Amino acid sequence: MTQPALELVGVAVERDERALLDGIDWAVQPDERWVVLGPNGCGKTTLLRIASLYLHPSRGTVRVLGEELGRCDVRTLRARIGLVSQAFADLLRADLSAREVVVTARYGALEPWWHTYTAADQERAIGLLDRLGVRSLAERRFGTLSSGERQRVQLARTLMTDPGLLLLDEPAAGLDIAARDDLVGRLGDIATDPATPPTILVTHHVEEIADGFTHALLMRQGKVITAGPVADVVGETSLSDCFGVPVVLEQHGPRWTARVRHP
Repeated sequence: MTQPALELVGVAVERDERALLDGIDWAVQPDERWVVLGPNGCGKTTLLRIASLYLHPSRGTVRVLGEELGRCDVRTLRARIGLVSQAFADLLRADLSAREVVVTARYGALEPWWHTYTAADQERAIGLLDRLGVRSLAERRFGTLSSGERQRVQLARTLMTDPGLLLLDEPAAGLDIAARDDLVGRLGDIATDPATPPTILVTHHVEEIADGFTHALLMRQGKVITAGPVADVVGETSLSDCFGVPVVLEQHGPRWTARVRHP
């Protein structure tokens, strides 16, 4: 039987006598692409920090790629997890080229002079930038790129090492409508590729659920409201319960839009 890429059993996180997560049971199988939806403060970021092994739970068991948190070398295991987040982007030196940003992932580095990179490494970095539609920006400084361009470069970086698990922390946050639509389309291309590792996308917006995402988990106040196949879980009733307001949901092909229902 194939092991889940991520498995949480009875996971809870408590801070200052407040439950940030409460009794989370969740498994992500190797062929699944999940979207995690919920309002601000519901625990999505905490959940992703658990999955990326940067936070230990107060209670419960966490298994990632067959290894149990607390019984493994997290430094080695983190190298097998691809993470796209604004917090990580802020660590990258602004005058690195887009190509350097991508190729340094080969050794999990932030600077290109720490290691030696082969011609094959450089070609792979360029190929990934091409896949994400930003090959022409390969020699541009990272700090001069638009928000959407930086997100695509970051995504190329995460794929550089063929991760076993891909985590996307609100990758479309702060993007304008055109840049967001482009990024969601490219996420759809990645999600539908059988070679893509199991993927978790955290977002506030159903509009950012790309084609190819198979499952959804809805959260509110640190708890899971519902989880399962996207077609079964994403609906007006479940979204209304999740966000605490009456929601009108419309589907256009593989994409959704949502708005608050007003009297």
